Amino acid sequence: MRVRDYVWPLIGITAVIVWTWLLYHEIRNLSLDDIVASLAAIPWHRWLLAAGATAVAYIALAGYDRIALDHLGKRISWPFVTLCSFTTYALAHNVGASVFSGAVVRYRAYTSRGLTVTEVGVLVALCSFTFVLGTVELSGVVLLLEPGLVTRLVDDVPQGLVLGVGAAMLTLVALYVLGSWMHLRPLRVGSFELAYPRLPIVVRQLVIGPLELIGAAGIIYFALPGESHPPFLVVLGIFLASYTAALLSHAPGGLGILEIVFVTGLPDVDPADVLAALIVFRLFYLLVPFALSLLLILLFEHAEFARRRLWSEQSSPNGTARVDAVACPGRRQATVSPPPDGPARGA
Repeated sequence: MRVRDYVWPLIGITAVIVWTWLLYHEIRNLSLDDIVASLAAIPWHRWLLAAGATAVAYIALAGYDRIALDHLGKRISWPFVTLCSFTTYALAHNVGASVFSGAVVRYRAYTSRGLTVTEVGVLVALCSFTFVLGTVELSGVVLLLEPGLVTRLVDDVPQGLVLGVGAAMLTLVALYVLGSWMHLRPLRVGSFELAYPRLPIVVRQLVIGPLELIGAAGIIYFALPGESHPPFLVVLGIFLASYTAALLSHAPGGLGILEIVFVTGLPDVDPADVLAALIVFRLFYLLVPFALSLLLILLFEHAEFARRRLWSEQSSPNGTARVDAVACPGRRQATVSPPPDGPARGA
């Protein structure tokens, strides 16, 4: 293996160690009983609301793939796209290095439905860009509406600077929309080309990207205690900061990073309650989807194996397709019998 194959895993592991050490110093006076008591204190209706927020987030994630497929002009069934997206993100969120791990899953799934390697590359790039666009858009809005939020994480930041950064973020989003509207030339990197999506697709990006992040942050918001509940915009802003840091660090599941940023950013909330809310988040957004995604992968591979086996059985010993004779008036016509849905292409 090459040295660079170890780089991202090493970065992720280092990030987990550093952030976990910082978290330990923040919560070293807490006991496990405190966290268990905080979990038990979450009302049942808030568990249901957190589950609903999880559904919103993963439905929006499926929209990422749907948008990219529409940009490519490909028609694949909604159930397949939804299950592929769910599996992709459930694995990527837990494994880390989401762009790379997600690309592997999407390549295996979408090439079986006829997409080329280049088309899968465009799909992965556009899905990643939709997430970045949603993050920039939502962060800009939060900074403009809650400029004091930054001081929860960083001391002595001028409010004017925060407002300027928020305005700059929304300006970047506006320039992207303008580029689509004006049909600017596509971005080329070697043989790879990424064209501006059509304006209707851009509009959907501006809705779907923030919706996924709002759903994910909503899990934590609903799991926090009612008596010291911070505003949703505060929870959303801290989530954006912590989730972005987790992705940049490539730490698996953002372990330690989400916790330390939330404990620091919510000083008016009992740390045990904050950790309990993050346990709910990890359960609904990471662990349960991860377990289901492994099952879906096994089912998909079993179906692909069965289809290949059927195709093999319908082929002659020398590898040519079986020819069936079809009776026609006065002559015999040879027809080739393909496997159901055709063989797996590009897999």
